[in-house]
Amino acid sequence: MRHTVALIRGDGTGPELIDATLKVLEAVGTSVNFLECEAGYEWWQKHGGPTLIPEQSWNIIESADACLKGPTTTPSGPSTPRSVAVTIRQGMNLYANIRPIRTFEGTRRPLGDVDLVCVREATEGIYSGIELRLTSDVAIAIRKITRAQSEKLARVAFEEAKRRGWKNTFAITKQSILKETDGLFMEAVSTVHKNYSEIGLEEYFIDNFAQQLIKNPQRFNQSVVFGTNLFMDIISEEVSALVASIGCIYSANFGDDYAMFEPAHGSAPRYRGQDKVNPTATVLAGAWLLEYLGEKKKSKAIFEATEEVIGEGKKVTYDLGGDARLSEMTEAVAERAQKKM
Repeated sequence: MRHTVALIRGDGTGPELIDATLKVLEAVGTSVNFLECEAGYEWWQKHGGPTLIPEQSWNIIESADACLKGPTTTPSGPSTPRSVAVTIRQGMNLYANIRPIRTFEGTRRPLGDVDLVCVREATEGIYSGIELRLTSDVAIAIRKITRAQSEKLARVAFEEAKRRGWKNTFAITKQSILKETDGLFMEAVSTVHKNYSEIGLEEYFIDNFAQQLIKNPQRFNQSVVFGTNLFMDIISEEVSALVASIGCIYSANFGDDYAMFEPAHGSAPRYRGQDKVNPTATVLAGAWLLEYLGEKKKSKAIFEATEEVIGEGKKVTYDLGGDARLSEMTEAVAERAQKKM
């Protein structure tokens, strides 16, 4: 069976990163059929409207087996549309965003080696989009937390730890202040944890965890860190700074029967068309997509090839301490991956 994937090239450096990814995927002989669909800030600037995703693109996204998304830009300010990522997560109920954070051999280690996974609830919380301007001087946002989504997220977190053979998980809250919403979240987590007694669970308040992550990041190695939407948005970004470059951080968004894969970084519009940025995050998001669709040998070849190229340090981009262009690093990864097939 040939799988179909909705392909969003994105904004800024997104199109060239997607081109690089497709080059690597083609090198290992993927059978995936990619269907391009427009979405993002640059499309919205031309067409306007209440969304960054046109209806015809939604038709492709909903009919595909999965989605591969390049980095997109999100407009800020009142009355502007929500991001492409948030819109797809909510529209397709992709409740678990998973971001592996691991030091690559041959790269600098700001605070030592790290190896953990962040699991973020991705459909509700403060990102629910429930905001009200009560008066010209007062605005509020509603933090929506449900038992159903919290239980689903906890199950993903514990399963991820189990799959990796890890024994520790950390739930991030601020239950001392957010007594009802985080209270409900931890009730749900505790209920699910009863089925995973072999895996440890500790609750950390977000401010303390943010400090400990800098003070002693190795404390959390071989652990899954999980929590509600905004808290884990912040924590996953903080921990990403502990590896050589945000350009190495890939992620995926999972629902019950659909997934979207994307780099964790932004669109970096100032570098657009300069053949400069690091392709790793988008390439590895694409490799993870192949694993999800059952092409595990091809996925493994790309992961191994990327790690080897980075480890050697000869054909890597500026953020990894090298002087290679985006296209040169891509070519090195593609050639190495092809040899592994």
